[in-house]
Amino acid sequence: MTPSTIATITTSSDVPISPTTIPSIILENLSTFNSVFRFDERLRSLETTFSEYRQTNLFVDAVSAIPENDEFLCNIDENMMKIIKGQVKSQVKEQVSRILPRTEESVNATLEAEVLTRSSHSSRTLYAIAADLSEMELKKILIEKMEGNKSIQQSDEQRNLYKALVEAYDADKAILDTYRESTILKRRREDDDQEGPPLDQTGGLNDEEKEGSMHQLAL
Repeated sequence: MTPSTIATITTSSDVPISPTTIPSIILENLSTFNSVFRFDERLRSLETTFSEYRQTNLFVDAVSAIPENDEFLCNIDENMMKIIKGQVKSQVKEQVSRILPRTEESVNATLEAEVLTRSSHSSRTLYAIAADLSEMELKKILIEKMEGNKSIQQSDEQRNLYKALVEAYDADKAILDTYRESTILKRRREDDDQEGPPLDQTGGLNDEEKEGSMHQLAL
């Protein structure tokens, strides 16, 4: 090997080797991992399917729960009515027991007057009349007291109590009014039976009785 040849080889070995570059166009055309397996498309499809499934199940659950909700609300309304009626009754008894001592004298005076006017022509016992009158007086006093202090405007419970008292008082009053009218009619019939024979306009006997008297004289 000649010296010139060795120098040439050494020189050629010292020259740096440049790296191989790939054009950008080729890199852009390469398929990515996501595009190959279509993960994004599959994910969107799963999300859409899951959303539709949830909406469908929620609608079915809501529709199926409607009868149960209606029954539950009906039970609540029924229980509330029972509670309100019980509270109204207990409050009426409590109010009556509180006011009774204060109104005893007034009730007794009214009771005595009513009993005296009805006792002679009454088909009912004095005890029944006294009970009706005392209850009516107490209900009337309670109604006037509630109207005076405007307690019926404070709550639904007070309004229900006031309404129940008014209805009970009106019913008792109608019964006593009917009884009073029947007593008056009975008294009028008894008075008519106790009167003498009917007279004509001049105060004498009528024509039928005159004919009867003349017939007896002729005999």
